[in-house]
Amino acid sequence: MLTYVSIFITAIFVNNIVLSQFLGICPFLGVSKRIDSALGMGAAVTFVMTLSTIVTYLLQTYLLMPLGLDYMQTIVFILVIAALVQLLEIIIKKIAPALYQALGVFLPLITTNCTILGVALIVIQKDMSLLEATVYAISTALGFTLALVLFAGMREQMALSRIPKAMQGTPIALVAAGLLAMAFMGFSGIKIG
Repeated sequence: MLTYVSIFITAIFVNNIVLSQFLGICPFLGVSKRIDSALGMGAAVTFVMTLSTIVTYLLQTYLLMPLGLDYMQTIVFILVIAALVQLLEIIIKKIAPALYQALGVFLPLITTNCTILGVALIVIQKDMSLLEATVYAISTALGFTLALVLFAGMREQMALSRIPKAMQGTPIALVAAGLLAMAFMGFSGIKIG
């Protein structure tokens, strides 16, 4: 049980996929202008990341490794992620058209979101069990969502502030992202177990 708590806390705070490992910067900067869009993107990433990690883990363990096709890992993982994103897009379009409109162009970005492929590969590299891999995927996705929502909140507040013309837009967003990453570095001293 302590292992799963450790994986959970470490993936969200200590080794945050965006703020510590710098994966998923594109959606981090692109979808983080409004909190509701950030939450929607976080939910979509959580679903796709969890499901794709489980599917890719099973494919790696029961198909690629036994057949000696380890070299096909990246291509197979990318195809699985792309298929799951298409499935998610169809489901969101049917169930929540408003969320589908809010996500707009960013939903297809999940396909190329390196956090999802990164988590699938990290799980295999760290030789995790299926349950550990699932906990890691969910925790990493929650960490991604946390970073996205915090950054969106910062950007909403910055929109209400007077910012010098030279710093408006991307420059102040990058400074704020750097400050958020530094704040998360404070968690690096946490030891579990």
